[in-house]
Amino acid sequence: MAATPTPIELERPEADEITALDAPWITLVWNDPVNLMSYVSYVFRSYFGYAQAQADKLMLQVHHDGKAVVSTGSREEMERDVEAMHGYGLWATLQKADV
Repeated sequence: MAATPTPIELERPEADEITALDAPWITLVWNDPVNLMSYVSYVFRSYFGYAQAQADKLMLQVHHDGKAVVSTGSREEMERDVEAMHGYGLWATLQKADV
């Protein structure tokens, strides 16, 4: 007579854990003493496709506040954006968004 298989219990993540894993990430661009403000605005327009007014607003936020959130999305997307900002010579980091 064949043995009957025993069901396996799987642990399911709690709703809070799922939310934490799906939480969005942000790309921060930081102020630096090297890049011109016009160049930072140009990078925001070129890479992110921001309109002139939005790019200038973000650039001024970087200049006055020391940093600005320039994009939001999955961790992989933000890693790509940070790497692109480094390619343009800007100082950028990623972190989990405050939910």
